[in-house]
Amino acid sequence: MTKLIVVAFLLLHTLYSSSSSSSSSPGAAGMLEPLFQYIDDHQNQFVQRLKEWVAVQSNSGDHTKWGEVERILNMTAVRIQEMGGTVEMYLSGLSHKLPSGETVPLPPVILAEFERDPKKATLCIYGHVDVQPAKMADGWTTDPFNLTEIKGNLYGRGATDNKGPVLAWLHAVESYQATKKEIPVNIKLIIEGLEEVGSYGLLELTRKRNDSFFADVDFIVISDNVWATRSPALTYGTRGSSYFFVEVDGPKLDCHSGVYGGSIQEPMSDLIALLGSLLDHTGKILVPGVTDDVAPLTEDERKLYDNISFDLEEMKSVAGVKHFLQDTKEEVLMARWRNPSLSIHGIQGAFSEPGTKTVIPKQVTGKFSIRQVPNMDPPDVERKVKEHLQQVFSTLKSPNRLRVTATVGAKPWVANLKDPQYVAGQRAVREVFGVDPELIREGSTIPIAQNFQEETGKSVMMLPIGGHDDGEHSQNEKISRYNYIEGTKLFAAYFYELSLLK
Repeated sequence: MTKLIVVAFLLLHTLYSSSSSSSSSPGAAGMLEPLFQYIDDHQNQFVQRLKEWVAVQSNSGDHTKWGEVERILNMTAVRIQEMGGTVEMYLSGLSHKLPSGETVPLPPVILAEFERDPKKATLCIYGHVDVQPAKMADGWTTDPFNLTEIKGNLYGRGATDNKGPVLAWLHAVESYQATKKEIPVNIKLIIEGLEEVGSYGLLELTRKRNDSFFADVDFIVISDNVWATRSPALTYGTRGSSYFFVEVDGPKLDCHSGVYGGSIQEPMSDLIALLGSLLDHTGKILVPGVTDDVAPLTEDERKLYDNISFDLEEMKSVAGVKHFLQDTKEEVLMARWRNPSLSIHGIQGAFSEPGTKTVIPKQVTGKFSIRQVPNMDPPDVERKVKEHLQQVFSTLKSPNRLRVTATVGAKPWVANLKDPQYVAGQRAVREVFGVDPELIREGSTIPIAQNFQEETGKSVMMLPIGGHDDGEHSQNEKISRYNYIEGTKLFAAYFYELSLLK
């Protein structure tokens, strides 16, 4: 009876699949079933590996942790070598200048590959193993560097961004090797440790190795983002970003507010006026000219939002807010994905500890960023922001000193949905999840996507496995066991579907 049910299911699945252009390919089920079984059977081992990686506090935003960044890169390299891959620990020789003026050498970048067959297409997988900062005091429920499973969710910094997906790629390769099946495409990997601070040196590496490492690459894939809803997705665009520091210098020392309050122009007051001039209560950016070059919305693009199963009430609950600045699903998604935004992140130098302290800070620095979209240009945005802040500051008639600096300056990225790689991605999603993927954009910034596309001219796609509620960069970041394991199957299926492209 069980066999009859299985046969009936497979027959129905085949008939249903043949009716869709994005369906999985004929013979895929028989080819992939042993791989999927291996992945299921070894999921506890895969979770344990993720636990070991999460334990490494590879916070690239703190240069004193770059030793930990190198440690996780070395662990990654060893794992690839254990699987039979060759690894180059690429050292650029470049340094990064710290705000103190000190320079520190950049960590290495992994350039790896498995055995190459010139008759096969070559896929290059990008990932990163550095993470955002995290500590219990930020509001974590569990130790951020001790992967903890609660109700099917794996909580830990880097679980979804991006250690989990990097391991899932390696486990997908392992599933072919362990089941004695030939990997259907050539595999190369580029794994870095500075993505969270702007991928220092990676653009230079891409240019330097464009005629060697990237020469035989046909496709580049990135899994460094999450689904928009509960449904699997393919991502075809990301926003760019520029990060700004607004520094106001005043007295030579911190001052007692009871002695000097009311008699001097306070740096904090100047800074609040400057930050308050950047956007209004509706989220509209007030910097003149910054949004002038935003690409207009086409009818074809608008239609892509219709079939996305984005639940406004659920997302309000996930975010913990009563309402969004927009009213409809489409407006909210466009605000997050295809329109620019400005966010104020903090003030350095201000008193922020518990209790009271009646001090006038002598120097304060405001921090904010602008997420950019096609056709905005980071240098142009930087120029307009600086001109605006200087103009506002001049109206304050302040004796204090203003300095505005910018960093990151990453361009937005948009792919061509007609690219054959997206056909393979859609078929792989259908094979694993039984549904067509949602076609989405991503509001965050992944600088290397645009850099790869511009510098190499290769096909670039983003294939996320993280859930919409994973909380990347936030407290209690997680990836569900389901997404981690089914995502590994997705990557294995994607290798197969990619090999069938004509």
